[in-house]
Amino acid sequence: MAGLRRISYLWQEPDAACESSTAVSLHSHTNQSRETLDFLANLGNQFPVVRPILALYERRSRERYGVPLNYAAAYWTPPLTPKLAFDLEKGQIENRLGLLPLVSITDHDTIAAPMLLRTVASARHIPVSVEWSAPFGGDQAFHFGIHNLPSDSGAAWMKIFEEYTANPDKKRLTEILAALHEMPNVLIVFNHPCWDLYLIGKDKAAQRVRDFLSANHTFLHAFELNGLRPWRENRAVRRLAQQWGKLLISGGDRHGREPNGNVNLSNASSFTEFVHEIRCEGRSHVLFMPQYAQPWKLRILQSTLDAIRDYPDFPLGSRRWDDRVWHPDADGVLRPASQLWLAGQAPKLFNLVVKSILLMGTRPVSGGLRLAWSDSRELRFALGKDTIA
Repeated sequence: MAGLRRISYLWQEPDAACESSTAVSLHSHTNQSRETLDFLANLGNQFPVVRPILALYERRSRERYGVPLNYAAAYWTPPLTPKLAFDLEKGQIENRLGLLPLVSITDHDTIAAPMLLRTVASARHIPVSVEWSAPFGGDQAFHFGIHNLPSDSGAAWMKIFEEYTANPDKKRLTEILAALHEMPNVLIVFNHPCWDLYLIGKDKAAQRVRDFLSANHTFLHAFELNGLRPWRENRAVRRLAQQWGKLLISGGDRHGREPNGNVNLSNASSFTEFVHEIRCEGRSHVLFMPQYAQPWKLRILQSTLDAIRDYPDFPLGSRRWDDRVWHPDADGVLRPASQLWLAGQAPKLFNLVVKSILLMGTRPVSGGLRLAWSDSRELRFALGKDTIA
């Protein structure tokens, strides 16, 4: 069985995919995904230097617009439409690997993207999948990749997830995961299980994971090696998977225009066959793509740049960054930020910050950052080295 579980790196093994017919892209996001802005509030708690800037934004928001900043209710959406996101993932597999592509898009708490794509001939067989954010323990939420839901009951499952999120209960969470596990064609992946996403502290976050797994590990089919998280964290996931006897699986977590940093190699001809490889055969071959070898900070910067760039060729309502950021107006109605500005123009301070970040993406600056952030130790960790001389 050990031979069925592999991790490969395309920059080290150019022929790693030669024995496979298919590559599977798991865990990527489209403009249907609502991404929280809570992290902005947390920045003030983490970095004292940021507090005065946030305080200035909050004061001006009240004075000029009569709207207090509400990080919890506000959100942003990734730039790519479902079709563009699907084509990006499909194209990487076909053009870089020469394999049959299978793509599973998992937006946060919505199946809108796969349902829309099922009306497009080239994506008709895309699985109905979602990244479900399930509250746990009062101060944490775990993200699950729920792949290949039955199309005729996908909406009903989303209602179940919404009801749980509104009224979380540990016993109810176990019941839901058990019911999903009972469906043989559904794949349940524990996404980035070692990421302290809600900043509750490393030890407390690890304890929440242990508490959750003690009650629910039976219903999980794989732990995710995340293509947008640093390898030190993925190494922790690898140890966690060994501890709980779980399979490792890929998950790119793409939000911008860079295709997923890893995929699963397979010989399945359909997504359902791939699910059976994971669940029944214990077969998983994770392939890290060359972009994963790039400095992690640079990749995060690139994803940020993708989120705030303007796209003149995109559909109306998604061309500018402030079309893709939503915030409650004075009446509590969620609206794009572009509709909230006075005279339809973002404040000068906002524009200055955005332009400053975009400057970091220009060739001279990004080249310097690449050199500054390059770390041979990080790459050696990515190659699976447990120790460094």
